[in-house]
Amino acid sequence: MKTWLSFWYGIFKNNPIFRLVLGLCPTLAVTTSLENALGMGLAATFVLVCSNGLVSALRRVIPPAVHIPCYIVIIATFVTAIDLLMQAYLPDLSASLGIFIPLIVVNCIILGRAEAFASKNGIVDSLADGLGSGVGFTLSLALIAAVREIVGAGTLTVWGDIAVKGINPGPVTLAILPAGGFITLGLLLALINRIGEWNARRHGAPAPLPVNLDCRHCTMCGRGKDGGAGGEAKGGRS
Repeated sequence: MKTWLSFWYGIFKNNPIFRLVLGLCPTLAVTTSLENALGMGLAATFVLVCSNGLVSALRRVIPPAVHIPCYIVIIATFVTAIDLLMQAYLPDLSASLGIFIPLIVVNCIILGRAEAFASKNGIVDSLADGLGSGVGFTLSLALIAAVREIVGAGTLTVWGDIAVKGINPGPVTLAILPAGGFITLGLLLALINRIGEWNARRHGAPAPLPVNLDCRHCTMCGRGKDGGAGGEAKGGRS
């Protein structure tokens, strides 16, 4: 049951973009097309699953004093592997995503799941958590990219094999510009929050509060010790 919840929470309750609001740099940069969004999401999912599994397997071996550097080395290893694989088998996609594949190393979603979950749980649960977070990240990227591409270009293309043109007869170029990324993300966040409030009221429950996983509850710096990380460890969510 815990394994299933770990997977389910990563997609919905603790969705990296729409609930935790993490990883916004690649989110805004690569969602100009659905193809780029899916490529980035799948690459991040691979790194999430592999790094979570290895961090969990080594959690009793890695000294606490150097756990963050060790996590970064583990993540960088898998990022290098997926980067080389994409360059070999998907060169066009690799060129399109550019620097954002190597930058997965410092993606706060991946390092955060390693520190907050994989370092404290078993391998199976950690794999489920990584897969759920990766799927949630990919679906969120795909949703944002689909909206931006349809509104901004009037097309929807996936790796050149599936192309639908003329969806929007009057494309708005702003949607695929940087400002359009902020606007689209803000509108989708507002819509999802509104749906959450409506669903809570329909079941007679109070409106959902923001997820308790912000900087104040981070376990990666000293600030978390005075009520941040301590509160997370005792009663917070991971």
